[in-house]
Amino acid sequence: MGLLGRNGAGKTTTIRIIMHVFPPDSGQIRLDGQPLRSGMTSIGYLPEEKGLYPKFKIGDQLIYLGQLRGLSRKAASRSVKYWLERFSLSEYHNKKLETLSKGNQQKIQLALALLAEPDIVILDEPFSGLDPVNAQLLKDIVREQVDAGKIVLFSSHQMSYVEQFCDTVALLDHGQIILQGSLKQIKREQAKNRLFIQLSGDPAASVQRLSALLNQHADLAAAVISVEPADDGCLVHLRDADSRAGIFSLLAGSSADVEQFRLAEPSLEDIFVEKVGENSEKQTV
Repeated sequence: MGLLGRNGAGKTTTIRIIMHVFPPDSGQIRLDGQPLRSGMTSIGYLPEEKGLYPKFKIGDQLIYLGQLRGLSRKAASRSVKYWLERFSLSEYHNKKLETLSKGNQQKIQLALALLAEPDIVILDEPFSGLDPVNAQLLKDIVREQVDAGKIVLFSSHQMSYVEQFCDTVALLDHGQIILQGSLKQIKREQAKNRLFIQLSGDPAASVQRLSALLNQHADLAAAVISVEPADDGCLVHLRDADSRAGIFSLLAGSSADVEQFRLAEPSLEDIFVEKVGENSEKQTV
């Protein structure tokens, strides 16, 4: 699940409530219908702000923190060995954290989050500082966690990663969920009011040609919020999906040579900006 929102929307506060760092002002955190109590469910957390000790040896502090999370020393040592090998960091077992690059420090943080085989994995901006090779490694590991049946809560401003990983999303704004559900369904729903139309000829002139056609019919022109250039055609924003048929009939009855007429599925970034941008209307879904 992707937890999205602008800075200050409440993402980190929500995570801290889930982890019992903050008590909620009201309501409850529930898992499978039951209150989520501290110590009942194992949670692995990768924070956006790093929290390990820079001047301590990596292996020693990971084993220590693993024990704090309920592992025996033997089990913690075994898990640390596995994850350092998995991240190609075995050579740094006896090195101080401060000697590592930012990207490798991020991998150590992720290793700690997964050390005790948690039931819930919370990743807050996990790709920060990672080069493309290490980002791919992280993608593989996250998918493994999902395939293993773990609950993965993923918070990031990098929408492309959210689209790759997340089945569902929750969009926060001022502490309220304003949009939530299946990512595929949300994008499909948002696409109903967006058309991509490509006319033959010069793409740069398509907006003017389409706008001129629409302006000949006041009812259709009123149903259109905007016509913008997009790729080799036009992106048309509608006030409601019912006007799609009218626009299709208008084009079919005109002399325009239509090469494409389809729903334009928005990217997650498009949806994000539309819902929580400076001028967006606030509504709860």
